[in-house]
Amino acid sequence: MSGFDLSEIERRMRGAHGVLKQEFSGLRTGRASASLLDPIMVVAYGNSTPLSQVGTVNVPEPRLITVQVWDKTQVGAVEKAIRESDLGLNPVVEGQLLRLPIPELNEERRRDLAKVAHKYAEQARIAVRNVRRDAMEHLKRAEKDGDMGKDEHHTLGTKVQELTDKVVKEIDGGLATKEAEIMQV
Repeated sequence: MSGFDLSEIERRMRGAHGVLKQEFSGLRTGRASASLLDPIMVVAYGNSTPLSQVGTVNVPEPRLITVQVWDKTQVGAVEKAIRESDLGLNPVVEGQLLRLPIPELNEERRRDLAKVAHKYAEQARIAVRNVRRDAMEHLKRAEKDGDMGKDEHHTLGTKVQELTDKVVKEIDGGLATKEAEIMQV
C-alpha cells in the first residue's frame, strides 16, 4: 500500500474537534466553570503565571467561582488579573479567598455568544474538510502513480468520507449542546 494512514487522517480531524471543544469551554455561559479562569495570567513574583499556579479554583455553586490564593501577598495581584481580564467578573475579597459571582447573561449577550459558537464550529468543519481534501488528493496521486488500484482508492475514499461525516456530525452535536447551554436562562 502507498503509505496511506487512515488513523493519521482521523487524528488530524479529531485534533480540529479538540480545538473546538477548547474554544467552547472558554465561551462563558451563565454557569460557573473553573475552565473560565484558564486564560488568566497573574503577575506573581515578577513573572506572568497562570492563575492555577497561585491558587485553588473551585466551583461551590452553579453561579459562583472561588479562588483560594495560597500566598496572601499575591491576593491583590490575583484580584487585579481577574478584574482586568475581559471576562466581566468582579471579585469579592475575603482574606485569601476571592469569590467570583457569575452575572446573568442578557438576551443580546446570549445571541452574541451563540454567533461566536457557530463561527468556531464552522472553522472546525472547514479544518475537517481540509483534512478530507488532502486525503482524497493523496489517494488520487497514489492511484495515478500506480501505488494503488482503483478499487483500493474507492474503498479508502469511502472510509475518509465516512470519517469526515462522523466528525462533522460530532461537531454539529457539540454546537447544539453549547447553544442550548448558552440560551438556557
